[in-house]
Amino acid sequence: MSDHDHSGALAECVLCRKPTEYPESHKGITLCPVCEWREAERIACSG
Repeated sequence: MSDHDHSGALAECVLCRKPTEYPESHKGITLCPVCEWREAERIACSG
């Protein structure tokens, strides 16, 4: 089994270009778990 199996291709993170948990067909902004966490921290601390 290969890490590059495209049968369930994943969308790239819009910030770091790493694979996300979302399929390529996902609409909207896709973030990898790390960038998603950082973005949530940034938003929470900006208030």
